[in-house]
Amino acid sequence: MSAGDIKKNTEQKMAKSLDALRANLAKIRTGRAHPGLLEHINVDYYGNPTPLSQVANLGLADARTLTVTPWEKNMVSVCEKAIRDSDLGLNPATQGNVIRVPMPPLTEERRKELTKVVKAEGEDAKIAVRNLRRDANEALKKLAKDKEISEDDERRSQDDVQKMTDRFVADIDKVIAEKEKEIMTV
Repeated sequence: MSAGDIKKNTEQKMAKSLDALRANLAKIRTGRAHPGLLEHINVDYYGNPTPLSQVANLGLADARTLTVTPWEKNMVSVCEKAIRDSDLGLNPATQGNVIRVPMPPLTEERRKELTKVVKAEGEDAKIAVRNLRRDANEALKKLAKDKEISEDDERRSQDDVQKMTDRFVADIDKVIAEKEKEIMTV
């Protein structure tokens, strides 16, 4: 494995950490409705736990209401129960084959709690990125020790890894700031 391979792998893994952060933040509920909120909910589909998005069409009725339209009529009550029992604190209402899920407005206290959750998610992502930096630097040190790269190449590569780390940490901070702003906007 060359220094270039190590840097490329590290960058790909850091990008995955950033993507994971974005996915986790998408699940955090703001005042606005977003179909991504319901994606992690599983329903019992003929004995198998199945993501809600695979048994129903998720959509928006308006800025504060989600719609869930199960593809099979017998899944309507199952989907409604799964949404009600989820940890999101939602109260779905069925109208024919469509389940309407109104988003209750967030209280100021709940908004502050959510910003703490967002910060914690961001901190976890930063820790993951820093761990990747450490792993890359250790791999580079090993290459230098085994005389596969020169000390100058090792130092240059470590500087590159540090710049990459700084860039991803800045991106994480930006994503967190956007999500906090979204949560605190009434």
